[in-house]
Amino acid sequence: MNYDHLKQKLLKRKQEIEQEFEQNDQFGLERGFASDMSSGELSQYDNHPADSGTELYEREKDIALKGHLEEELSDIKYSLQQMQKGTYGTCEVTGKQIPIERLEALPTARTTKEASPNQQISDDRPVEEEVLTSMEEEYYTGSDETEYNEQNTYQEVASFNENSMTYEDSSIIDNQDGVGYVEEYEQFVSTGIDGYTGDENIHFQRNVQYDQYMNEQENIDEEENNQ
Repeated sequence: MNYDHLKQKLLKRKQEIEQEFEQNDQFGLERGFASDMSSGELSQYDNHPADSGTELYEREKDIALKGHLEEELSDIKYSLQQMQKGTYGTCEVTGKQIPIERLEALPTARTTKEASPNQQISDDRPVEEEVLTSMEEEYYTGSDETEYNEQNTYQEVASFNENSMTYEDSSIIDNQDGVGYVEEYEQFVSTGIDGYTGDENIHFQRNVQYDQYMNEQENIDEEENNQ
């Protein structure tokens, strides 16, 4: 069978990948992996953690893209070698001829579709999903107003940290925190439809949470006065 058109397709893709590596200097990974070198900063001391996180994400993405292209380039070179040997288009598992339709779609295919090792679809899910699912069950109250609405996600996830983060005890969940609220006062403080328009337009709902909050503040004031 004549595979000249597939050979030209492979050679063109090989040239594209090699040019991409050359133009972007191997995705900038040749400059080293130190965060200050990759970001162009002389020091990371005064940088916000989010900035460093962004730089780390970009470096990880570059590594993944580089690895993907290197694997594709290796497959292309292997297919070109098979063409020279005259074994291209033969399934390496069954010895059968690989359908031309499969080779048109995937010129680097080494097996037939039935013999491909990539048949099983992984059902692995991130471990975070198990945590979030348990949180939804824990916070569910049967009410649309107070059911879990993701505002407490940070506290739940941060509870797994061994060290505090950006401020003291930021990784510790306040067990008295209201369901669905980040701050305690959010349970009884409200504004109009336009949001915050001044202190005079803030309303306090005289509910159970308000009473609990005020009692806690009074106890704190008493303790400070007795010291």
